[in-house]
Amino acid sequence: MILRWFGRKKPEDEAPEKAVDQTVPEPVVEPEVPGEAPPPPAVETPAPPPIAPPDKPEEREDEPEHAPAQAAALAPEEPEPKKKGWLSRLKKGLSKSSSRLTEGITGIFTKRKLDDAALEELEELLITADLGPTTAAKITAELARTRFGKEIGPEEVKTILAAEVAKIVEPVAKPLVIDPSLKPHVILVVGVNGTGKTTTIGKLARQFREEGRTVMLAAGDTFRAAAVSQLKIWGERTGCPVVAKDTGADAAGLAYEAVERARAEGVDVLLIDTAGRLQNKAGLMDELRKIVRVIKKVDPTAPHTTLLTLDATTGQNAHSQVEVFRDMVSVGGLILTKLDGSARGGVLVALAEKFKLPVHAIGVGEGVHDLRPFEAKTFARSLMGLES
Repeated sequence: MILRWFGRKKPEDEAPEKAVDQTVPEPVVEPEVPGEAPPPPAVETPAPPPIAPPDKPEEREDEPEHAPAQAAALAPEEPEPKKKGWLSRLKKGLSKSSSRLTEGITGIFTKRKLDDAALEELEELLITADLGPTTAAKITAELARTRFGKEIGPEEVKTILAAEVAKIVEPVAKPLVIDPSLKPHVILVVGVNGTGKTTTIGKLARQFREEGRTVMLAAGDTFRAAAVSQLKIWGERTGCPVVAKDTGADAAGLAYEAVERARAEGVDVLLIDTAGRLQNKAGLMDELRKIVRVIKKVDPTAPHTTLLTLDATTGQNAHSQVEVFRDMVSVGGLILTKLDGSARGGVLVALAEKFKLPVHAIGVGEGVHDLRPFEAKTFARSLMGLES
């Protein structure tokens, strides 16, 4: 099945909170460009042979070096679920979040009129579900406007809330358009440790390959041998060449060479992995800026898409991550992973309300097909425990 991916949208200018510099910044050395002695060539290393998919959940970026074995969860023979199957998996994946909300709503609105006390309890419930104070106040105000003083049941409340949530998140559900005139369309994937960047890249590569596009992967997380090995496994499974270097190699130099090679070979999409970094580590963030500068030496318009992966289980901490990364590398869109991992699925709504950044895809499981395009209505109704 051909999958439709969501597109970038320029974020509104908003000053991020200042990050706390807890490390001594490392000196930034620009890789040499054509006309000077070029950096050592990147080496495409053959991927390890496929291994049987484990029954473990999706790996985290900060796992020890045996983690690459878990990348086998993307067995190519795994069938793609039908539309109905995906909706049921989405609802199941959001069950922890929806259970907290639905149980709370039932407790508040059983045989009760919508009064000030009920609205206050509902607003507090929405805040504890990580929808955020601003979003919670907006939703309860709309409910009060139409139903205040009237008897209202749990199902009616959930239906109204789902509609309000859909209104908030609908504007950020944008298609990701791969520009066929760009050879390659460069996608840079960034984020903190544990958000699933490498896994997300592998899943995106598979989606693009199923659309008939040629894809190249760049193992820019040169700090961890595990990350490089994991990306090579994805390359083997998806039939994508992987540009990689030895552990500890200059990540910016690797990105430079990957863009040059992808241009020379006329590749449709180049996906560049980056090292997981905390937003308050100045040295690592400087390196990320360096990667972007070096890519622009090959193509001034690249990266054409910068994706920030966010782990939904971090809740409100995702806000500070967006603020810092958006300023550092002009983030154009979000991918939220592990929405099935906690009761904090409401954070997506708060992010949509505050930042207005496109949400390209969401992940609700460890399977290769559990990263899917974000759809506002189905997400909103699943969040409230309703049938889509």
